[in-house]
Amino acid sequence: MSLTVAICIATHNRRDDLENTLSVLDKLDPQPTEVLITADGCVDGTVEWVRTHYPQHRLVVNDQARGSTGSRDTMFRMATSDIVLILDDDSHPVDMDFLAHLPRLFAAYPRAAVFSFPQRTDEFPESLQKADFGPSYFAGTYVNCASAVRRSAFLDLGGYPAEFRIAYDEPDFALRCTAAGWQVRHETSLTIRHHYSGVMRNGLRMHQIHARNELWSVFMRCPMPQLFAVALFRLVRQFGFAWKWNRSWVVREPQWWVAAARGLPQCLRQRQPLPWARYQAWMQLVRRPIASEAEWNATFAIHPFEVATSETRPFISEP
Repeated sequence: MSLTVAICIATHNRRDDLENTLSVLDKLDPQPTEVLITADGCVDGTVEWVRTHYPQHRLVVNDQARGSTGSRDTMFRMATSDIVLILDDDSHPVDMDFLAHLPRLFAAYPRAAVFSFPQRTDEFPESLQKADFGPSYFAGTYVNCASAVRRSAFLDLGGYPAEFRIAYDEPDFALRCTAAGWQVRHETSLTIRHHYSGVMRNGLRMHQIHARNELWSVFMRCPMPQLFAVALFRLVRQFGFAWKWNRSWVVREPQWWVAAARGLPQCLRQRQPLPWARYQAWMQLVRRPIASEAEWNATFAIHPFEVATSETRPFISEP
């Protein structure tokens, strides 16, 4: 039986972008089994517009913004389909038969928990006319606005940490996937058009949230005694990023250090460290993707459907 596909979109005060995206999704053939939309603290008429024009879609309304991470986690738990295609309110498939290919990809790679796809995006204008995105490969992370996830794996591994709100939920989940024997594959045969709206984006804020969440992930997942070295490495790397990207950000780095410190007690309560060999292999995978499945098997050397143990499947939680 063919796997079913849902589409989930989280949006926050970008109704115009959402309207454009949904108009494109209307043209997909085949259509998704279900579409879930979360209006996350929207005050721009998004809720009323969706209810009027798309009453068939499942709409979640967060009166107070929870962030895209928690919004997506909720939609995954509400969905009934086997595969969830995650889009931003300003991204959509390029190929109108995109959803016909997804079940075949997941069937061809039964160990794949996530497929990510190249983006044709205004953020990087050279990508808009790019003819070839190269060969596909196994990766250590992905981007939510252009990815599809096997829902059963998502739920088994505990979903997204809601406290992240936005940013770093993808590498944190990819880490848990690879540690448990699931693959994250970047598939270049399909592409996503990402219009990359400038609305509701703030570069400094995104950097600080990403850096904070990255450090929180270290405290939740990295084993001892390596935790201290990895945490220091993350701090230094994020400082270097701020220095390189915008030197005016450097004097504000202590802002996210304080925010991270405030959240550490909660991180430690959720702490479930992974074996260092798998954590280290994932860090290497982020820097150097793997081309062949044989190399991936040799690197991780575990089966994703083995009986769950505290070592290989440590993040199972109740919905």
